[in-house]
Amino acid sequence: MRLLVENIGCLVNTRSSQQLLRGKSLAELPTLTDAFLIVENGRIADYGKMVDLARLPAENMDKYDAAGAYVLPAWCDSHTHLVFAASRENEFVDKLKGKSYAEIAAAGGGILASAQKLQLMSEEELFELAWGRLSELIALGTGAIEIKSGYGLSVEAELKMLRVIQRLKMESPIPVKRTFLGAHSFPIEYRDNKEAYIDLILHEMLPVISNEKLADYIDVFCEEGFYTLEQTRRILEAGIGIGLKAKLHANQLSASGAVELGVTVGALSVDHLEVMTESAINCLAGSNTIGTLLPTAAFFLRMPFQPARALIDANCAVALASDFNPGSSPSGNMNLVVSMSCIQMKMLPEEAINAATLNGAYAMELENELGSISIGKRANLIFTSEIPSLAYLPYSFGTNLIKKVMINGIWYKT
Repeated sequence: MRLLVENIGCLVNTRSSQQLLRGKSLAELPTLTDAFLIVENGRIADYGKMVDLARLPAENMDKYDAAGAYVLPAWCDSHTHLVFAASRENEFVDKLKGKSYAEIAAAGGGILASAQKLQLMSEEELFELAWGRLSELIALGTGAIEIKSGYGLSVEAELKMLRVIQRLKMESPIPVKRTFLGAHSFPIEYRDNKEAYIDLILHEMLPVISNEKLADYIDVFCEEGFYTLEQTRRILEAGIGIGLKAKLHANQLSASGAVELGVTVGALSVDHLEVMTESAINCLAGSNTIGTLLPTAAFFLRMPFQPARALIDANCAVALASDFNPGSSPSGNMNLVVSMSCIQMKMLPEEAINAATLNGAYAMELENELGSISIGKRANLIFTSEIPSLAYLPYSFGTNLIKKVMINGIWYKT
Protein backbone atom coordinates (compact mmCIF):
# COMPACT_ATOMS: atom_id res chain seq x y z
CA MET A 1 0.00 0.00 0.00
CA ARG A 2 1.26 3.46 -0.93
CA LEU A 3 -0.01 6.67 0.61
CA LEU A 4 0.72 10.12 -0.71
CA VAL A 5 0.65 12.85 1.91
CA GLU A 6 0.47 16.14 0.03
CA ASN A 7 0.35 19.84 0.87
CA ILE A 8 2.58 19.55 3.94
CA GLY A 9 3.27 23.05 5.24
CA CYS A 10 6.67 22.06 6.62
CA LEU A 11 8.36 18.67 6.67
CA VAL A 12 10.74 18.72 9.66
CA ASN A 13 14.07 16.95 10.15
CA THR A 14 14.57 15.75 6.59
CA ARG A 15 17.90 13.93 6.27
CA SER A 16 19.57 11.88 3.55
CA SER A 17 22.50 11.18 5.87
CA GLN A 18 22.89 11.53 9.61
CA GLN A 19 25.14 11.37 12.62
CA LEU A 20 24.76 11.84 16.36
CA LEU A 21 24.28 15.57 16.82
CA ARG A 22 26.44 17.62 19.17
CA GLY A 23 27.47 21.24 19.59
CA LYS A 24 26.44 23.56 16.77
CA SER A 25 25.07 20.72 14.65
CA LEU A 26 22.27 20.24 17.22
CA ALA A 27 20.78 23.54 16.05
CA GLU A 28 20.76 22.45 12.41
CA LEU A 29 17.28 21.16 11.65
CA PRO A 30 16.70 20.63 7.91
CA THR A 31 13.15 21.24 6.67
CA LEU A 32 11.16 21.33 3.45
CA THR A 33 8.24 23.71 2.99
CA ASP A 34 5.26 22.99 0.74
CA ALA A 35 6.21 19.32 0.66
CA PHE A 36 4.90 15.84 -0.03
CA LEU A 37 5.69 12.48 1.58
CA ILE A 38 5.08 8.96 0.27
CA VAL A 39 4.59 6.08 2.69
CA GLU A 40 4.83 2.47 1.57
CA ASN A 41 4.56 -0.66 3.70
CA GLY A 42 4.83 1.38 6.86
CA ARG A 43 8.00 3.21 5.86
CA ILE A 44 9.00 6.49 4.27
CA ALA A 45 9.43 5.76 0.54
CA ASP A 46 9.99 9.28 -0.80
CA TYR A 47 9.55 12.96 -0.05
CA GLY A 48 10.14 16.28 -1.75
CA LYS A 49 8.66 19.61 -2.78
CA MET A 50 5.11 19.72 -4.11
CA VAL A 51 6.37 21.35 -7.32
CA ASP A 52 8.37 18.18 -8.00
CA LEU A 53 5.46 15.82 -7.45
CA ALA A 54 4.26 16.05 -11.06
CA ARG A 55 7.61 14.69 -12.25
CA LEU A 56 7.10 11.37 -10.47
CA PRO A 57 5.64 8.46 -12.45
CA ALA A 58 1.85 8.51 -12.42
CA GLU A 59 0.37 5.73 -10.30
CA ASN A 60 -2.62 5.01 -8.19
CA MET A 61 -2.07 5.92 -4.56
CA ASP A 62 -4.25 6.72 -1.63
CA LYS A 63 -3.97 10.40 -0.81
CA TYR A 64 -4.12 12.49 2.33
CA ASP A 65 -4.22 16.27 2.22
CA ALA A 66 -2.12 17.60 5.11
CA ALA A 67 -3.66 21.05 4.53
CA GLY A 68 -0.53 22.91 5.58
CA ALA A 69 0.24 20.88 8.71
CA TYR A 70 3.78 20.56 10.00
CA VAL A 71 4.95 16.94 9.91
CA LEU A 72 7.69 15.75 12.28
CA PRO A 73 9.27 12.42 13.14
CA ALA A 74 7.65 11.01 16.26
CA TRP A 75 9.32 11.62 19.62
CA CYS A 76 11.91 9.08 20.80
CA ASP A 77 11.64 8.87 24.60
CA SER A 78 14.78 7.12 25.80
CA HIS A 79 14.23 7.14 29.59
CA THR A 80 10.99 6.07 31.30
CA HIS A 81 9.70 4.02 34.22
CA LEU A 82 6.35 3.31 32.57
CA VAL A 83 5.55 0.09 34.46
CA PHE A 84 4.36 0.86 37.99
CA ALA A 85 1.49 -0.16 40.21
CA ALA A 86 0.16 3.13 41.59
CA SER A 87 0.59 6.88 41.63
CA ARG A 88 2.28 8.71 44.54
CA GLU A 89 0.41 11.97 44.88
CA ASN A 90 0.67 11.71 48.68
CA GLU A 91 4.40 12.32 48.30
CA PHE A 92 3.61 15.25 46.03
CA VAL A 93 1.81 16.82 49.00
CA ASP A 94 4.75 15.95 51.28
CA LYS A 95 7.06 17.80 48.91
CA LEU A 96 4.76 20.82 48.98
CA LYS A 97 5.07 20.75 52.76
CA GLY A 98 8.84 20.95 52.48
CA LYS A 99 10.15 17.38 52.52
CA SER A 100 13.00 16.60 50.15
CA TYR A 101 13.27 13.66 47.74
CA ALA A 102 15.98 12.16 49.97
CA GLU A 103 13.91 12.59 53.15
CA ILE A 104 10.91 10.85 51.61
CA ALA A 105 13.10 7.99 50.41
CA ALA A 106 14.77 7.64 53.82
CA ALA A 107 11.32 7.29 55.44
CA GLY A 108 10.41 4.34 53.22
CA GLY A 109 8.67 6.36 50.54
CA GLY A 110 9.72 6.97 46.99
CA ILE A 111 11.05 3.96 45.11
CA LEU A 112 10.44 1.67 48.10
CA ALA A 113 6.76 2.63 48.24
CA SER A 114 6.38 1.84 44.56
CA ALA A 115 8.16 -1.48 45.04
CA GLN A 116 5.85 -2.51 47.87
CA LYS A 117 2.75 -1.88 45.75
CA LEU A 118 4.16 -3.52 42.65
CA GLN A 119 5.13 -6.70 44.49
CA LEU A 120 1.46 -7.20 45.40
CA MET A 121 0.13 -6.71 41.87
CA SER A 122 -0.25 -9.45 39.28
CA GLU A 123 1.64 -9.43 36.01
CA GLU A 124 -1.60 -9.08 34.07
CA GLU A 125 -2.74 -6.07 36.11
CA LEU A 126 0.65 -4.41 35.62
CA PHE A 127 0.48 -5.00 31.90
CA GLU A 128 -3.01 -3.51 31.56
CA LEU A 129 -2.01 -0.37 33.47
CA ALA A 130 1.18 0.03 31.44
CA TRP A 131 -0.63 -0.60 28.16
CA GLY A 132 -3.06 2.21 28.93
CA ARG A 133 -0.22 4.61 29.69
CA LEU A 134 1.69 3.61 26.58
CA SER A 135 -1.38 4.15 24.41
CA GLU A 136 -1.81 7.65 25.79
CA LEU A 137 1.83 8.49 25.07
CA ILE A 138 1.63 7.26 21.49
CA ALA A 139 -1.38 9.53 20.96
CA LEU A 140 0.83 12.40 22.22
CA GLY A 141 3.41 11.65 19.54
CA THR A 142 5.82 9.17 21.13
CA GLY A 143 7.04 6.78 18.44
CA ALA A 144 9.67 4.81 20.38
CA ILE A 145 10.24 4.30 24.09
CA GLU A 146 12.64 2.84 26.62
CA ILE A 147 11.14 1.28 29.78
CA LYS A 148 13.05 0.35 32.95
CA SER A 149 12.41 -2.12 35.71
CA GLY A 150 13.43 -1.05 39.21
CA TYR A 151 10.16 -0.98 41.14
CA GLY A 152 10.40 -4.67 41.99
CA LEU A 153 13.52 -4.83 44.19
CA SER A 154 13.20 -8.58 44.61
CA VAL A 155 14.11 -11.40 42.28
CA GLU A 156 10.49 -12.32 41.58
CA ALA A 157 9.20 -8.76 41.19
CA GLU A 158 12.07 -7.50 39.02
CA LEU A 159 11.61 -10.43 36.65
CA LYS A 160 7.86 -9.81 36.68
CA MET A 161 8.46 -6.23 35.59
CA LEU A 162 10.82 -7.28 32.82
CA ARG A 163 8.30 -9.82 31.53
CA VAL A 164 5.66 -7.08 31.43
CA ILE A 165 8.06 -4.87 29.49
CA GLN A 166 8.82 -7.79 27.18
CA ARG A 167 5.10 -8.23 26.50
CA LEU A 168 4.76 -4.52 25.79
CA LYS A 169 7.64 -4.84 23.33
CA MET A 170 5.94 -7.76 21.58
CA GLU A 171 2.48 -6.20 21.37
CA SER A 172 3.18 -2.48 20.98
CA PRO A 173 3.12 -0.89 17.52
CA ILE A 174 6.18 1.20 18.45
CA PRO A 175 9.69 -0.01 19.34
CA VAL A 176 10.19 -0.68 23.05
CA LYS A 177 13.67 -0.94 24.57
CA ARG A 178 14.05 -2.84 27.87
CA THR A 179 16.33 -1.79 30.71
CA PHE A 180 17.11 -3.78 33.86
CA LEU A 181 17.28 -1.39 36.83
CA GLY A 182 17.29 -3.79 39.75
CA ALA A 183 19.84 -1.45 41.34
CA HIS A 184 17.33 1.38 41.68
CA SER A 185 17.36 1.37 45.47
CA PHE A 186 18.01 -1.07 48.32
CA PRO A 187 15.02 -2.93 49.79
CA ILE A 188 14.37 -2.12 53.44
CA GLU A 189 15.34 -5.63 54.52
CA TYR A 190 18.79 -5.20 52.94
CA ARG A 191 19.63 -1.74 54.24
CA ASP A 192 22.08 -3.22 56.75
CA ASN A 193 23.37 -5.86 54.35
CA LYS A 194 23.60 -4.20 50.97
CA GLU A 195 26.08 -6.73 49.63
CA ALA A 196 23.47 -9.45 50.01
CA TYR A 197 21.08 -7.58 47.70
CA ILE A 198 23.86 -6.92 45.19
CA ASP A 199 24.54 -10.67 45.26
CA LEU A 200 20.89 -11.25 44.32
CA ILE A 201 21.30 -8.92 41.34
CA LEU A 202 24.54 -10.53 40.21
CA HIS A 203 23.80 -14.19 40.87
CA GLU A 204 20.01 -14.60 40.69
CA MET A 205 18.55 -11.81 38.55
CA LEU A 206 21.17 -11.42 35.82
CA PRO A 207 21.42 -15.15 34.98
CA VAL A 208 17.66 -15.36 34.36
CA ILE A 209 17.71 -12.12 32.38
CA SER A 210 20.48 -13.58 30.26
CA ASN A 211 18.77 -16.93 29.75
CA GLU A 212 15.38 -15.43 28.89
CA LYS A 213 16.83 -12.44 26.99
CA LEU A 214 14.68 -10.04 29.00
CA ALA A 215 16.69 -6.81 28.65
CA ASP A 216 18.71 -4.70 26.23
CA TYR A 217 20.39 -2.45 28.81
CA ILE A 218 21.48 -2.37 32.44
CA ASP A 219 21.15 0.74 34.59
CA VAL A 220 22.10 1.72 38.16
CA PHE A 221 21.03 4.68 40.31
CA CYS A 222 24.50 5.90 41.27
CA GLU A 223 23.93 8.48 44.00
CA GLU A 224 24.65 9.19 47.65
CA GLY A 225 22.27 7.09 49.72
CA PHE A 226 21.75 4.66 46.85
CA TYR A 227 24.62 2.95 44.96
CA THR A 228 28.27 3.91 45.35
CA LEU A 229 30.66 4.22 42.44
CA GLU A 230 32.29 0.90 43.32
CA GLN A 231 28.95 -0.90 43.60
CA THR A 232 27.75 0.68 40.39
CA ARG A 233 30.83 -0.37 38.47
CA ARG A 234 30.49 -3.99 39.61
CA ILE A 235 26.84 -4.18 38.62
CA LEU A 236 27.35 -2.51 35.25
CA GLU A 237 30.32 -4.70 34.41
CA ALA A 238 28.34 -7.81 35.31
CA GLY A 239 25.57 -6.69 32.98
CA ILE A 240 28.02 -5.89 30.22
CA GLY A 241 29.45 -9.36 30.74
CA ILE A 242 26.14 -10.97 29.71
CA GLY A 243 25.71 -8.72 26.68
CA LEU A 244 23.73 -5.80 28.10
CA LYS A 245 24.80 -2.25 27.28
CA ALA A 246 25.14 0.25 30.10
CA LYS A 247 22.96 3.23 30.88
CA LEU A 248 23.30 5.17 34.11
CA HIS A 249 21.33 7.43 36.44
CA ALA A 250 24.05 10.02 36.96
CA ASN A 251 24.59 13.30 38.81
CA GLN A 252 20.95 13.92 39.70
CA LEU A 253 21.50 14.97 43.32
CA SER A 254 25.26 15.46 43.50
CA ALA A 255 28.46 15.49 41.46
CA SER A 256 28.99 11.84 42.26
CA GLY A 257 31.52 10.86 39.61
CA ALA A 258 28.85 8.80 37.87
CA VAL A 259 29.28 10.63 34.57
CA GLU A 260 32.98 9.82 34.49
CA LEU A 261 32.23 6.20 35.42
CA GLY A 262 29.63 5.95 32.67
CA VAL A 263 32.12 7.19 30.09
CA THR A 264 34.77 4.78 31.40
CA VAL A 265 32.53 1.72 30.97
CA GLY A 266 31.31 2.91 27.57
CA ALA A 267 27.73 3.65 28.62
CA LEU A 268 25.30 4.39 25.81
CA SER A 269 23.91 7.25 27.89
CA VAL A 270 24.22 8.95 31.27
CA ASP A 271 20.88 10.38 32.34
CA HIS A 272 19.68 13.25 34.58
CA LEU A 273 22.81 15.47 34.88
CA GLU A 274 21.26 18.15 37.09
CA VAL A 275 24.57 18.59 38.96
CA MET A 276 27.50 18.92 36.57
CA THR A 277 31.06 20.06 37.20
CA GLU A 278 33.37 21.39 34.53
CA SER A 279 35.36 18.15 34.61
CA ALA A 280 32.21 16.04 34.19
CA ILE A 281 31.11 18.18 31.23
CA ASN A 282 34.53 17.90 29.60
CA CYS A 283 34.60 14.15 30.17
CA LEU A 284 31.20 13.73 28.53
CA ALA A 285 32.15 16.03 25.65
CA GLY A 286 35.18 13.90 24.84
CA SER A 287 33.18 10.66 24.66
CA ASN A 288 30.58 8.87 22.56
CA THR A 289 28.24 8.67 25.55
CA ILE A 290 24.99 10.63 25.22
CA GLY A 291 23.86 12.94 28.01
CA THR A 292 20.10 12.47 28.40
CA LEU A 293 18.39 15.43 30.05
CA LEU A 294 15.13 15.00 31.98
CA PRO A 295 13.77 18.52 32.57
CA THR A 296 10.33 17.49 33.82
CA ALA A 297 11.96 15.60 36.72
CA ALA A 298 13.91 18.70 37.74
CA PHE A 299 10.72 20.75 37.39
CA PHE A 300 8.61 18.39 39.50
CA LEU A 301 11.26 18.13 42.23
CA ARG A 302 11.88 21.90 42.14
CA MET A 303 15.57 21.30 41.49
CA PRO A 304 17.89 23.37 39.30
CA PHE A 305 17.47 22.43 35.66
CA GLN A 306 20.18 20.62 33.77
CA PRO A 307 22.87 22.96 32.33
CA ALA A 308 21.88 22.29 28.73
CA ARG A 309 23.62 25.33 27.29
CA ALA A 310 26.93 24.49 28.94
CA LEU A 311 26.68 20.90 27.73
CA ILE A 312 25.83 21.87 24.16
CA ASP A 313 28.44 24.61 24.02
CA ALA A 314 31.06 22.10 25.23
CA ASN A 315 30.17 19.83 22.29
CA CYS A 316 28.35 17.14 24.28
CA ALA A 317 25.77 14.99 22.54
CA VAL A 318 22.46 15.48 24.39
CA ALA A 319 19.06 13.84 24.14
CA LEU A 320 15.78 14.68 25.84
CA ALA A 321 13.48 12.22 27.60
CA SER A 322 10.49 12.30 29.93
CA ASP A 323 11.60 10.15 32.91
CA PHE A 324 7.91 9.21 33.19
CA ASN A 325 7.50 7.71 36.68
CA PRO A 326 5.06 8.01 39.61
CA GLY A 327 7.38 9.82 42.00
CA SER A 328 9.45 12.50 40.30
CA SER A 329 8.04 12.95 36.78
CA PRO A 330 4.43 11.78 36.53
CA SER A 331 4.08 12.78 32.88
CA GLY A 332 5.35 11.17 29.71
CA ASN A 333 4.29 14.06 27.50
CA MET A 334 7.30 14.72 25.28
CA ASN A 335 5.69 17.89 23.91
CA LEU A 336 5.96 19.35 27.40
CA VAL A 337 9.57 18.10 27.66
CA VAL A 338 10.46 19.98 24.47
CA SER A 339 8.74 23.16 25.67
CA MET A 340 10.37 23.01 29.09
CA SER A 341 13.78 22.47 27.51
CA CYS A 342 13.39 25.72 25.60
CA ILE A 343 11.77 27.73 28.38
CA GLN A 344 13.88 26.61 31.34
CA MET A 345 17.10 25.30 29.76
CA LYS A 346 17.36 27.89 26.97
CA MET A 347 17.58 25.33 24.20
CA LEU A 348 16.60 26.56 20.76
CA PRO A 349 13.48 24.93 19.28
CA GLU A 350 15.68 23.25 16.66
CA GLU A 351 18.00 21.88 19.34
CA ALA A 352 15.16 20.56 21.46
CA ILE A 353 13.43 18.87 18.52
CA ASN A 354 16.67 17.23 17.37
CA ALA A 355 17.41 16.08 20.93
CA ALA A 356 13.92 14.59 21.29
CA THR A 357 13.94 12.85 17.91
CA LEU A 358 17.24 11.88 16.26
CA ASN A 359 19.47 11.97 19.34
CA GLY A 360 16.75 10.22 21.34
CA ALA A 361 16.77 7.49 18.70
CA TYR A 362 20.55 7.20 19.04
CA ALA A 363 20.12 6.84 22.82
CA MET A 364 18.07 3.69 22.11
CA GLU A 365 20.14 2.45 19.16
CA LEU A 366 17.17 3.09 16.88
CA GLU A 367 18.80 5.74 14.70
CA ASN A 368 18.41 3.58 11.58
CA GLU A 369 14.69 3.19 12.22
CA LEU A 370 13.44 6.48 13.63
CA GLY A 371 14.28 10.04 14.58
CA SER A 372 14.24 11.77 11.20
CA ILE A 373 12.38 12.02 7.90
CA SER A 374 14.62 9.70 5.91
CA ILE A 375 13.84 7.22 3.14
CA GLY A 376 13.57 3.73 4.56
CA LYS A 377 12.78 4.74 8.13
CA ARG A 378 9.51 3.87 9.82
CA ALA A 379 6.65 6.21 9.09
CA ASN A 380 6.12 7.14 12.76
CA LEU A 381 5.03 10.72 12.31
CA ILE A 382 3.42 13.67 14.07
CA PHE A 383 0.94 15.86 12.16
CA THR A 384 0.30 19.20 13.83
CA SER A 385 -2.73 21.40 13.89
CA GLU A 386 -2.38 24.66 11.98
CA ILE A 387 0.60 26.53 13.44
CA PRO A 388 2.38 29.67 12.25
CA SER A 389 5.96 28.41 12.72
CA LEU A 390 8.06 25.62 14.16
CA ALA A 391 8.89 27.74 17.21
CA TYR A 392 5.18 27.82 18.02
CA LEU A 393 5.37 24.18 19.17
CA PRO A 394 7.51 24.81 22.29
CA TYR A 395 6.19 28.36 22.66
CA SER A 396 2.58 27.25 23.08
CA PHE A 397 3.22 24.91 26.01
CA GLY A 398 0.18 23.24 27.51
CA THR A 399 -1.73 23.27 24.23
CA ASN A 400 -2.14 20.00 22.38
CA LEU A 401 -1.08 20.88 18.86
CA ILE A 402 -1.05 17.30 17.58
CA LYS A 403 -3.81 16.67 15.08
CA LYS A 404 -2.87 13.16 14.02
CA VAL A 405 -0.24 10.53 14.77
CA MET A 406 0.91 7.95 12.23
CA ILE A 407 2.58 4.74 13.42
CA ASN A 408 4.09 2.39 10.85
CA GLY A 409 2.19 4.21 8.12
CA ILE A 410 -1.18 3.77 9.84
CA TRP A 411 -3.20 6.46 11.57
CA TYR A 412 -3.09 5.80 15.29
CA LYS A 413 -6.36 5.70 17.17
CA THR A 414 -6.58 5.46 20.96
